[in-house]
Amino acid sequence: MKLITTIFLVVGSILTLTENSAPVTVNMSESNVTWHASKVTGSHFGNVPIASAKMDYANGKITGGTFEMDMANLTVEDIKDAGSNEKLTGHLKSDDFFSVAKFSKSTLKITNVKSTGGNNYSITGDLTIKGITKPVTFPATVTASNGTITTTAEIKFDRTHYDIKYRSGSYFDDLADKLIYDEVKLDVKLVATP
Repeated sequence: MKLITTIFLVVGSILTLTENSAPVTVNMSESNVTWHASKVTGSHFGNVPIASAKMDYANGKITGGTFEMDMANLTVEDIKDAGSNEKLTGHLKSDDFFSVAKFSKSTLKITNVKSTGGNNYSITGDLTIKGITKPVTFPATVTASNGTITTTAEIKFDRTHYDIKYRSGSYFDDLADKLIYDEVKLDVKLVATP
């Protein structure tokens, strides 16, 4: 499907490790955000570059944070033909989807963190895409080993809540095999080291 997104999410360059009052830096080459979107006839995926991020980590637990993604430089990774790839990438950046000329960044601000046992969390945050902010809750896992903190999360959101209605069955009838599903998934991996 043609949309990624979004979104949303993102990660940045400095984390604060309050447990030891030691700064932790995100390893940009090992951290990534991958978007997944589906339509009746298949699916697409790609990457959204991390623009910036700040995360609070204390006593072995996430306590808060803010993430930003660079929507203007999102990519499509599943289409190998250069022309087709460029066409879909351009469409995702257009007003049909993310309007990146007007809204070049998407952000997530963590508002609540709940431990669900062990290294697992349920995180709630305010997701802003195209200037529209909506709450989103998602699972995350945080592991710390040999001075490296790895956070993984799966964020799902409804694109129509962010005025991305192109070929949505929620707004248009008789789309048949041209329908694009509303749900977008972001797989986030953040790797940080002191």
